[in-house]
Amino acid sequence: MDTILSISKLSKTYASGFHALKSVDLDVRRGEIFALLGPNGAGKTTLISIVCGIVNASSGTVRVDGHDIVGDYRAARSMIGLVPQELTTDAFASVWSAVSLSRGLFGKRPNPAHIEKTLRSLSLWDKKDNKILTLSGGMKRRLLIAKALSHEPQVLFLDEPTAGVDVELRRDMWQLVRGLRETGVTIILTTHYIDEAEEMADRIGVISKGELILVEDKTELMRKLGRKQLTLQLQQALDAVPPALSDYRLDLSKDGTELTYTYSTQDGRIGIVELLKDLGAAGIQFKDLRTTQRSLEDIFVSLVHDAR
Repeated sequence: MDTILSISKLSKTYASGFHALKSVDLDVRRGEIFALLGPNGAGKTTLISIVCGIVNASSGTVRVDGHDIVGDYRAARSMIGLVPQELTTDAFASVWSAVSLSRGLFGKRPNPAHIEKTLRSLSLWDKKDNKILTLSGGMKRRLLIAKALSHEPQVLFLDEPTAGVDVELRRDMWQLVRGLRETGVTIILTTHYIDEAEEMADRIGVISKGELILVEDKTELMRKLGRKQLTLQLQQALDAVPPALSDYRLDLSKDGTELTYTYSTQDGRIGIVELLKDLGAAGIQFKDLRTTQRSLEDIFVSLVHDAR
């Protein structure tokens, strides 16, 4: 797939000596939703700030659709939209004037038709003449996106887009982001909500202590690093797991009524078949079973822990 954002050996060291980024390499595909995950202080904001021209890199290069963000700054920056966490626009400005101003800041000629289309797509058209201070929290989030889209960027950064909002609004925002992707906009989001990445992202990157420790297609990540558990509800309680089943590393519940088998998603079918045969040979009968799968959050936590 065509690459729209290419980051090569990007590093940032602050005057204090803190290494915020350490030789980060990343290619983002045109038209995808890419989720960047990492704990606080991992380097997510620094990475976005460098790409968006807010912070200068110590070394490395960033190209947006072939335009270098330093050597061809204007062309590169005009292709990027940034949706920050906080709204800093004049509270007494109208929605229309705030979005129009954002477009003008990028040297774009006035285009009322585009502004109208953007506001309508974000359900803000009936609020176009309202002062920003009268908007609800959800409408202000939509206004942030409208401002970021005002100059028709090809790459949109969403920095914690649903932080602090209720569940219903979060789902509305997810639907909105999918709609933007369908128009051809490439979406890069940072989030603390693992379910947000699991719900929306095509690919996931995990950053820890300034290093990009993993970039993977979401489905492939779940396949390779996911774990499943098979829990068997026994007909009769056991005092201990029989030695003949020790190779399966089964966990026996405290009351002895459940056995849990943890297995890889890649070779689980073979393991389960063998386990059930050996259970029968050991005279252990079960009356019910259930399976659960390791979540993306579990994978994320283990990756960050291993990177420490």
